[in-house]
Amino acid sequence: MASVAGRYASALFELASDEGKVAEVEGDLAKFQALSNESADFVQMIRSPVISSDDQEKALGTVLAKAGIGALTINFFKLLAKNRRLFAASDVVRDFQSLAARARGEVRAEVTAAAALTDTQVAGLKAALKTAVGKDVTLEQKVDPSILGGLIVKLGSRMVDNSLKTKLESMKFALKGSV
Repeated sequence: MASVAGRYASALFELASDEGKVAEVEGDLAKFQALSNESADFVQMIRSPVISSDDQEKALGTVLAKAGIGALTINFFKLLAKNRRLFAASDVVRDFQSLAARARGEVRAEVTAAAALTDTQVAGLKAALKTAVGKDVTLEQKVDPSILGGLIVKLGSRMVDNSLKTKLESMKFALKGSV
């Protein structure tokens, strides 16, 4: 957690822990991330170097309050704006979620699939990963149609690429090599 985002996430995690609000802040950060995913204008506002930090603080306060985000999290994002560090907000959210998961004894896994996984598939994958690592697993799902089929699972520093795209590329390489 030596990065800018890691330091801010650690500070927010310590503050939330001291106040007994880790779950609340984690939920607030998920709402913030959802806002970022849904609105290009919101992302432009938080990343624009042209908008003054004061204007970013005011806009963030208004938008986040309307989104139902708590005072601690709003004040944190205002601090990021004041310090001109809003560019790292997504990384701060990710790092905070990792810290919270670690505190709960969970590990986070990123799963990329060609189509959205069903609840049954998610449950099966969580069970298989729990068996492999011996801890509860929180899944972050991504959809990437370019992988054609299969899964890419990232768990900590490990990655298992069982996508159809990778298998086809391996076959193509093997066939070229044998000619």
